[in-house]
Amino acid sequence: MKMTKKMLPHALAAATFFMIHNAYAHTTANSSGWLHPLSGMDHLLAMISVGAWSSQIGGRAIWIVPSAFVCFMFLGGLAGFEHIELPATEIAVAFSVVLLGLAISMKQILPIYLAAAATALFGIFHGYAHGYEMPLMQNKLTYTAGFLATTAMLHVVGAVGAHYMMKSRNGDKVLRVLGGISAICGVYLVSTVI
Repeated sequence: MKMTKKMLPHALAAATFFMIHNAYAHTTANSSGWLHPLSGMDHLLAMISVGAWSSQIGGRAIWIVPSAFVCFMFLGGLAGFEHIELPATEIAVAFSVVLLGLAISMKQILPIYLAAAATALFGIFHGYAHGYEMPLMQNKLTYTAGFLATTAMLHVVGAVGAHYMMKSRNGDKVLRVLGGISAICGVYLVSTVI
């Protein structure tokens, strides 16, 4: 069966679902960092949303906005490894889901560098959480490479899915509804950490 452009968003969603399912089924203390971004709804929604929002903004934002997230996530991860105090990390991570979901649902087309600065800030907190929660027996280099690679992959899933969604009939509306659902999930996540 040949895959069409209409089928791609569905295939990406299915692949993401199965990755999440397998990550939960096989997570152990010795897992590499690539599983960590898949281990919580907060990280998963935020990372896919960064990709989707960058696609919605368009142009160079498609690579600049996610790159800012990944680069600053690396810096946050380093701070987390050292257990440097970063207050309100869990609340900031949850709020990132709310704000990214709202940006998608309201189709906020910000200037590229402002959008990149916002995602960079979110990336610091997400990276800190990953670094702070690294298992003691884990190799820092392998763990970091793993969570950065998975994050980049989730950005690609969000960007490609949003790209093809916006090209389909009523796809823009569907994307905005999904952004709203993500924001609501974020509100729930905020309520669990405050």
